[in-house]
Amino acid sequence: MEVETRYEIDRTADYIYAHDFTRVALQFPDELLKDSTRVVRALRDKLRELQRYDDGEEDIVNWRKDVALYVMADTTYGSCCVDEVGAAHINAECVIHYGHACLSPTSTLPAFFVFGKASISVADTVEKICIFPLSRSKPVLVLFGLEYAHAMDAIKEALVAEALRLSDSTSKFDICCADVMCSALDPCNGQMSSNRHVGILDSLPSGRETSDTKPNTSYSIGGLTWSLPYSRRMEDYLLFWIGYDNPAFANIVLTFNGCEIVRYDPMEHCLETDVSPKTRILKRRYYLVEKAKDANIVGILVGTLGVAGYLNMIHQMKQLVSKAGKKAYTLVVGKPNPAKLANFPECDVFVYVSCAQTALLDSKEFLAPVITPFEAMLAFSRGSQWTGAYTMEFRDLIYSPSFQSQNEVDEPRFSFFQGGYVDEQDHEENGNDGAQDRALAITTDKALRIRNDPDSLAKVTPKSPPEFLATRSYQGLDINHNGAAPKPFLVGRTGRAAGYEDERNPKNENM
Repeated sequence: MEVETRYEIDRTADYIYAHDFTRVALQFPDELLKDSTRVVRALRDKLRELQRYDDGEEDIVNWRKDVALYVMADTTYGSCCVDEVGAAHINAECVIHYGHACLSPTSTLPAFFVFGKASISVADTVEKICIFPLSRSKPVLVLFGLEYAHAMDAIKEALVAEALRLSDSTSKFDICCADVMCSALDPCNGQMSSNRHVGILDSLPSGRETSDTKPNTSYSIGGLTWSLPYSRRMEDYLLFWIGYDNPAFANIVLTFNGCEIVRYDPMEHCLETDVSPKTRILKRRYYLVEKAKDANIVGILVGTLGVAGYLNMIHQMKQLVSKAGKKAYTLVVGKPNPAKLANFPECDVFVYVSCAQTALLDSKEFLAPVITPFEAMLAFSRGSQWTGAYTMEFRDLIYSPSFQSQNEVDEPRFSFFQGGYVDEQDHEENGNDGAQDRALAITTDKALRIRNDPDSLAKVTPKSPPEFLATRSYQGLDINHNGAAPKPFLVGRTGRAAGYEDERNPKNENM
């Protein structure tokens, strides 16, 4: 497939030209970086062609021919999110995002998405939808990876033709297809633009009339959106996923864990009907929730600096942790890994605030568990119980009424790690006394005495962040050590590469 077609050069150039952007950041994931130079060349040629067509004269030169295109790679966080941090380094006016995307709303910059066009057999896909799901006598909801959005119109047309063929038979044909939520985001205007309407395939003749007068219920997840009749629930549908076994699919499985789900692999042309390994992840997550309840110090990991609402979520997590009588760290470490988080051994658990498709970390190799904001609310809200519902998107949890204090009840809970029931009220009071009072009691002189007296290290049981810092053998560079600032010194060489100051000039020696 040519670069112009695969990367939608015409549509991208029209977007840049229509919005008068002069500095554009092109964000590529690692697997598409090899095509970046060809994309830039084709995009620049198309922008010049649009200018010549608009002006009518090829010799007219203005700013539109000088649109600066910058290629971004090695994103700050997940490649599915718009990297506003990287784009800010070059003062970009917008970001063109290539490849798989989570379509999380941006904070400051407008973004345009090019999902790519993965190969898929429309006939085989429609055949799989009609044979297996319809044999289960359940309505079908078709979801898909965004890389297959280009083929959904053809799939819908084939499904309409199949519905017309079966309209006179006794077979039930009740199918709903999702569509892409948007193709561009503009946080300044609060707008999401899309090329087509999203919703139920109303053109499919199902052979039954509906008397529902209430509006349809809308759903959205991972950049997809759809509507269902008011009288139906998600659990009534069989979910048919078209795409890979990736974080987007995991988000679907965990969020709609009460639905029957099958996955169609367009590359292998096969159906995966057993997704139980994915659903077993919930048992692991429940174990981490119970373990987090016994935490004393909680690290809040900043996993995004661009998704709208991330600051509100961080503040909400701080308030939640403080109300539970625990101490909170706020950490910005980029993409987390076991080596980075091992620098904070005092943290008993980490809460990872990020987009839904990067939030679920396998923390088996980490020294402390890594949980999501939803799991943190379950762990740190007194009296909350897991009903089986699961939410990956933190924007759905901001000031969630289901976790308000009036719904909390004072009752003991069973701790697997303490081997008995724990009174949450006592835990909160002890936590406040242990974390906050001890932090205030530790002075600089006491910390220095602990650091300089190796024998006292064995006598101290750290319970708060200042105590952990005082007992560390290395605490970083102390510019005010012993009351004297360090003297400035030069590292490296001064001058120009043509002749540093410490080098002799051969020309001067010969004169």
